[in-house]
Amino acid sequence: MIGTNGNLTNAGVLLADESPIRWSRVFCTRWNGKTKSGGIVDALNHAEYAGSLISLLNDAESFIKNNSKTIWKKLPDSRLELPEFYHKVVPQLREMTELSEPDDEEIQRYLPPEAKIFYYLDAEEDQVFGRGVALYNTRRHSLSESLNNRPLEPYRDLDAEIRARDAMEAYFPYYDEERDLFYNDREDGICQFLQDGLDRLFTIGEVRSTERFQSLGVKRTIPLNIGVSMENNLLDLKVTSDEYSEEELLDILQAYREKKKFFRLKNGNFLLLAEQENNAVAELSMMLDTMQVSLKDFVRGKMQIPAYRALYLDRMMQSMENVYADRDRHFRSLVRDFRTVEESDYEVPEALRGVLRPYQTVGYQWLRMLDHCGFGGILADDMGLGKTLQIITLLASLQGDGVSMIVTPASLVYNWREEFRRFAPELKVCTVTGTAGTRRDVIEAVNKENRDVDVLITSYDLLKRDIDAYEDAEFRFVVLDEAQYIKNARTSAARSVKLLRGQTRFALTGTPIENRLSDLWSIFDFLMPGFLFDYETFRREIETPVVRGGDEAKAEQLKRMVTPFVLRRLKQDVLKELPEKLEEIQYTSMESRQQQLYDAQVLHIRNLLAEADYQKDRFRILAELTRLRQICCDPALCFENYRKGSAKRQRCIELIRSAMEGGHKILLFSQFTSMLELLEEDLRSEGIAYYKITGATAKEKRIRMVNAFNGDDTPVFLISLKAGGTGLNLVGADIVIHYDPWWNFAAQNQATDRAHRIGQKNIVSVYKLILKDTIEERIIEMQDSKQKLSEDILGAEDISSSAIDRDELLQLLG
Repeated sequence: MIGTNGNLTNAGVLLADESPIRWSRVFCTRWNGKTKSGGIVDALNHAEYAGSLISLLNDAESFIKNNSKTIWKKLPDSRLELPEFYHKVVPQLREMTELSEPDDEEIQRYLPPEAKIFYYLDAEEDQVFGRGVALYNTRRHSLSESLNNRPLEPYRDLDAEIRARDAMEAYFPYYDEERDLFYNDREDGICQFLQDGLDRLFTIGEVRSTERFQSLGVKRTIPLNIGVSMENNLLDLKVTSDEYSEEELLDILQAYREKKKFFRLKNGNFLLLAEQENNAVAELSMMLDTMQVSLKDFVRGKMQIPAYRALYLDRMMQSMENVYADRDRHFRSLVRDFRTVEESDYEVPEALRGVLRPYQTVGYQWLRMLDHCGFGGILADDMGLGKTLQIITLLASLQGDGVSMIVTPASLVYNWREEFRRFAPELKVCTVTGTAGTRRDVIEAVNKENRDVDVLITSYDLLKRDIDAYEDAEFRFVVLDEAQYIKNARTSAARSVKLLRGQTRFALTGTPIENRLSDLWSIFDFLMPGFLFDYETFRREIETPVVRGGDEAKAEQLKRMVTPFVLRRLKQDVLKELPEKLEEIQYTSMESRQQQLYDAQVLHIRNLLAEADYQKDRFRILAELTRLRQICCDPALCFENYRKGSAKRQRCIELIRSAMEGGHKILLFSQFTSMLELLEEDLRSEGIAYYKITGATAKEKRIRMVNAFNGDDTPVFLISLKAGGTGLNLVGADIVIHYDPWWNFAAQNQATDRAHRIGQKNIVSVYKLILKDTIEERIIEMQDSKQKLSEDILGAEDISSSAIDRDELLQLLG
């Protein structure tokens, strides 16, 4: 047998007499100057068979070795039967080149037939059966014959039969010797065979089956019909299927929730339930969970759910495969309103048409749309984008509809009053301040439907004291400013605002999530009670899987739910004309005495952690941690007679001097008022004028100082972080210095935004003073690592590092 093709040189085999076949090597082929191998002759050496003698050309080895363009491959020592060579190797050679076989008929006379494998499959009740057969021309042999050790006919291909039998036994583990059948009576095994095994058998041989077997199948989805109608602020939801009854759909959902891999349908088919195999069942289950629809209610047919689920439901239906959704016109209208806010007909009051920026107009229209639909929402715009103005526009547009309530931090009560006087002087605004008697008189007048008041403004603290007096009050709007004040649902502030009765509720905050996802839950519990379920359900179903388990599906579910009711715009997206904000960390190193005190405090805290119960002694431990951070600022905060100085304090004064020389004005923030007092001493000794605001500064005095700073030449404003982080407009400054890092990264950003906001004309430079190789540097690292959760849910940067555990605390100590 010699292959020829043009200038092909190819070593082959020759037909000879009827002696046992024996050869030593087979070579790769070369034609047209190209060589091709590819695993054709990997196992040829010392093959024997009673038939014709085949030998290699005597000079083949030396010829191929001497041909530089031909690859020579010496083959490993192994045995190959002649039938396998002709049935397996020769077909591959034919794909590579033309083969000339002058004595082919003579070879075929000695060549045994190739084994052809047939599988026969049947099903009966809860079993599937299989029989395997090897066919050699007209002679049939059951694959089960290789199970015993008796000698087999010499022409049979034992390896091929064993491979074929092994493939069947992998899915049919039981053998009925009397009927010569392999079988499987386990549902999981049958399902696995239908999924994978059948395809495997097809690669080995021909598969024949009965109609009973062919009726079995594996389904990966279920067709659903979802009907939604809306009436009286309720959604009527009905889920049906053309193929399955409501009872069978219920059984499918129960099996999925029990984490079963498949469900055996009444018609005998298998429905795959793993989420990666069947999104339809997973999404239906998630939809019912989110809607808080029990399986019992589901099987009854029509389900009623709150209208605030409409947007989530619409998104779910769009993402589900094989779902026919029938939405009535009321439902479609509601969804359309959300999608086309900018095209709404809500007109801005005439007096404010030239005042609002385009994005603020959209925010106002969004608020009006939510109110029209009967929903609450969070206006979560970046600091400095005018959330206050958007609310004032809303209230001005609906003047006369009733009295509205603004609840705000105490430091911002008068700021709100001034903003109303500036932008909507026609509104009658009253602050609920002063003595208890004065406040009660104001509240009682409102309770008697006093039309001389459009807006009440009070603080969280005063609301807690006066909440009983509001028992009969009905407000048109209840608006919470800096709504993160109610992030802890157990506080009296959170409980008090939730007792206020209002037709529509809104929350304003740039940081809906400060420490944990429960912050967001508490705000929505005020806006629309039940929207994020009760807290135990929220914690079990969403918060714990997302925070501890990193469950991306649950995070996406939460995002889908809250996104329609949270409007958040960032400065860089809407204020193209806002000057750039440049941030820089300035590192300093401790001097020897300060380093000794720092190291001693670190050792003290480590010993305390080793001995104490972290949960029981948490406040004591955190107090020691605060002391460590004060040592970083200046050891004089902790040690009365300390006189060795502070590298950071010295650097801060140098930075102030340099900024003043450049004609800049500075905001200097610290969370420690005692640190501000030390800096006051330095400023006085340097003859530098300054203003200072702390939590003890009266509200009216704050406003006077802010206005003065923005208009005069005073270069420095000292501000405690908590007292000055919100509600102040200090665009007169263009340099911000954070003397010490606070756990709450969002609070630092809010403080920076006192200067980087609408009205700022200059580039704002932000300097963070950090002591190298200390807890301060690791706080910055922790802040960076804690941002992703909030970004995933809200697309924002607002989560703090205050909720630290023992392991994180040890990392902070270094």
